[in-house]
Amino acid sequence: MSYDVVVIGSGPGGYVCAIKAAQLGLKVAIVEKRATLGGTCLNIGCIPSKAMLHASEVFHEAGHSMAALGVDVGAPKLNLKNMLAHKDATVKANVDGVGFLMKKNKVDVFTGTGKIAGAGKVVVTSDDGKDQSLETKNIVIATGSDVAGIPGVEVAFDEKTIVSSTGALDLTKVPANLVVVGGGVIGLELGSVWQRLGANVTVVEYLDTILAGMDKSVSKQFQKMLEKQGMNFKMGAKVTGVTKAKSGAEVTFEPAKGGDAETLKADIVLVATGRKPYTENLGLEEAGVKLDDRGRVAIDGHWKTNVDGIYAIGDVVVGPMLAHKAEDEGMAVAEIMAGQKGHVNFDVIPSVVYTQPEVASVGKTEEELKAAGVEFTSGKFPFTANGRARAMLATEGFVKIIADKKTDRVLGVHIIGKGAGELIHEAAVLMEFGGSSEDLARTCHAHPTMSEAVREAALATAFGKPIHM
Repeated sequence: MSYDVVVIGSGPGGYVCAIKAAQLGLKVAIVEKRATLGGTCLNIGCIPSKAMLHASEVFHEAGHSMAALGVDVGAPKLNLKNMLAHKDATVKANVDGVGFLMKKNKVDVFTGTGKIAGAGKVVVTSDDGKDQSLETKNIVIATGSDVAGIPGVEVAFDEKTIVSSTGALDLTKVPANLVVVGGGVIGLELGSVWQRLGANVTVVEYLDTILAGMDKSVSKQFQKMLEKQGMNFKMGAKVTGVTKAKSGAEVTFEPAKGGDAETLKADIVLVATGRKPYTENLGLEEAGVKLDDRGRVAIDGHWKTNVDGIYAIGDVVVGPMLAHKAEDEGMAVAEIMAGQKGHVNFDVIPSVVYTQPEVASVGKTEEELKAAGVEFTSGKFPFTANGRARAMLATEGFVKIIADKKTDRVLGVHIIGKGAGELIHEAAVLMEFGGSSEDLARTCHAHPTMSEAVREAALATAFGKPIHM
């Protein structure tokens, strides 16, 4: 069969690329090794984790803050089976939705493992071992990423006792003690789910700060919030071993700067130390497609590999491993293949940690600007001074805005607070248009809303003083 585009991988990058290419009039096929579409994100990542985060937040709220609002419900009882069923139903609705979109946009779906057999040819091997050959003008590699493990430490994942993010979403009972290796987004999100449901959670992190890459004032404050919630932290700790014990598992670590080793016992160990690009068995070497020094598919500024007609997007290439970044790249590549000029502004890609409170960021941090020698001004506003936040018992956190000192152009916005993942997008739109902190400060915001805190932070940045402080 012959196509204009064959996309390998149906995660957010792949399926969005396929839809956009079809909308632009190209004949498209998509290849997926899973029985369901949607990739890691929809099946075992972003979507199921958000279902569990929300459900655990409701459970925690029922037991801790509803009474203060005049809602007496008594001690809530956890029905983990139903909570997991909600998660599974959410996943099914989303993956079925992607399947519907493929049919609606006339994208042919091939189930099996895709392998590039040279420029213009993809071989799909189904589970029964049968091969099918697809001829195409263009190939898009959108194979995403896989669990990275711990560098230099052999970890035997059984997804029962020693788990990755996949197993951590399917635990059949709440562990008494959960050790999370890695203080990044995945570890903190899933750790907070089980902590809210009753587990004693300890996070072991190699660096001296959680959420590496986030603005330091944000990560520092956020760690204090999590500690207040009951989460424990072992910082600056190098993990040297993760092993199964007679019951549960053990994590051995030592100070990263040197010192005596320590061992923690746990019912469950979640290893959440990041992800690695998935490039195995794709035929890249045979096709002559080059990888970079970090094992990612090497691309130029237009997502093109060194082989004509072969492109790559998402987690498998340079840049943050975020579903929405992959989606944007998928749309841009589709436009390029259709003869248009696809573009992604990598300076305006939001990042969100879906804990409670949420952490959201877009653009540069103070540390990045200082390292680059860029002069800036910044303004902050706490949710304790926001009327809507008080009404919702959601006064934790703040909004921080960073602007260029000479031009006042907003360079970065960082938010900790309830709904931060939604609030961050007014900053993203502002920055996409090159807006200033004064532009935002002079934009009328409805009262009372959480978003007023964003405006107040802009007033603090542009004029040195907010109104309500």
